[in-house]
Amino acid sequence: MAIMSDERYESGKYAGYVNNINAGGHPGYMVKTFGCQMNESDSEKLAGWLEAMGYRPAVTEEDCSFIIFNTCCVRESAEQRLFGHLGEMKKYKTANKDLVLAVCGCMMQQEGVAEKIRRSYPYADIIFGANSMHKLPRLLHEVLTQRRRAVDLEDDPAQGIAEGMPAVRSSGISAYVPIMHGCDNFCTYCIVPYVRGREKSRDPKDILDEMRGLAGEGIKEITLLGQNVNSYDGGISFAGLLRKAGGIDGIERVRFMTSHPKDIGRDILEAIHDTDAVCNHLHLPLQSGSDRILGLMNRNYSRDSYFAILDMAREIMPGIGLSTDIIVGFPGETEEDFQDTMDALERVRFDFAFTFIYSRRKGTPAAEMPGEVPDGIKHDRFDRMLGVQNRITLERNKASIGTVETVLVEGTSRTDPSMMTGRTGSNKIVNFRTGGTKAGGFAEILITDARTWHLEGELYRWK
Repeated sequence: MAIMSDERYESGKYAGYVNNINAGGHPGYMVKTFGCQMNESDSEKLAGWLEAMGYRPAVTEEDCSFIIFNTCCVRESAEQRLFGHLGEMKKYKTANKDLVLAVCGCMMQQEGVAEKIRRSYPYADIIFGANSMHKLPRLLHEVLTQRRRAVDLEDDPAQGIAEGMPAVRSSGISAYVPIMHGCDNFCTYCIVPYVRGREKSRDPKDILDEMRGLAGEGIKEITLLGQNVNSYDGGISFAGLLRKAGGIDGIERVRFMTSHPKDIGRDILEAIHDTDAVCNHLHLPLQSGSDRILGLMNRNYSRDSYFAILDMAREIMPGIGLSTDIIVGFPGETEEDFQDTMDALERVRFDFAFTFIYSRRKGTPAAEMPGEVPDGIKHDRFDRMLGVQNRITLERNKASIGTVETVLVEGTSRTDPSMMTGRTGSNKIVNFRTGGTKAGGFAEILITDARTWHLEGELYRWK
């Protein structure tokens, strides 16, 4: 079920209040984002609301009339970072009586966090959860007109997904499109189901209409987002959605993340293979190579069933790019369990892996599990694992030398301004020299060298 972006309050209704703050000018704003791609997508919508109400992007905090922190609580360190940033805001609030400070996102749904902010940071004007973004105009209106704190932490399971929110995209080339919110998996280490709620899928028409609108704005690449995209259930299967998304005129690349191994089958792999616009890349979190640890994590698959999925993927698409997530030091992990993970890395030979040291998250079942692994052992295992995966990644990258890869050009390399950068369909970064081009085009690049984190090449031809 979809709900309007805000059925009772329209952003334009408040533009006058906002503009009057600075004598009819255009007050500045900042949205500071913590966390994952879903948070980044949420921040684009928050920025869209603010610009619809007359705010404009600011360069410094001193230029702001509105600052919003969009939070993530997947890792405990994020809380300390947030509280540190909130403490710094006091000086800006003291210097600018019209500055509005808001805190939102997943962390606000975590037990005790919103109350701590209410108590310890009285200058935080607006506090709201990840499922209340569509209410931002009303909450801001309350603050501006009534000069009081506005709080909305409601999380009604029956509430649908808000549609129709404006967005300010951070890139003119690629964009995130959420297809679902929440998660039903309840992995024992993960806080997401408790703060984002249960799974809710968007209507496929709303998703495809959003993609068509982005294509009209010149967007070339879409990443479909969800905590578990392949359990999408919007009236069609995720495989069916991929096929439809890949057929939209103007969208030349479609990516997706994140998938859960228990919900992926041949239909999705064949949709990737059959649909030209869908990228030849699969990110499939393994988390551990030990069946015992996978059981403790409540992952609901075995290492052998995981290997079978990737064997099938490589059978259907021999050149598919594969990446994963790995957690080291889960409670009770033994050296034998860890060696199972090391064996899995050698068995699969991922193109790259996102690796994490386990940290307890209050409110998750794993936080109460016995057998905490000492920090020294965690870090030792992490370093050993990273060494193995970095070797594999470099070996796989070197295999690309001499090939020609199609790259979507994203702009100038951040590490070398004399080079352009882009990504292959298998999600590998390529830096290359050229006489100059406008970002957003496609180029064929002859790969001449390989590093652990990127490929290097020279222009073969423009597409």
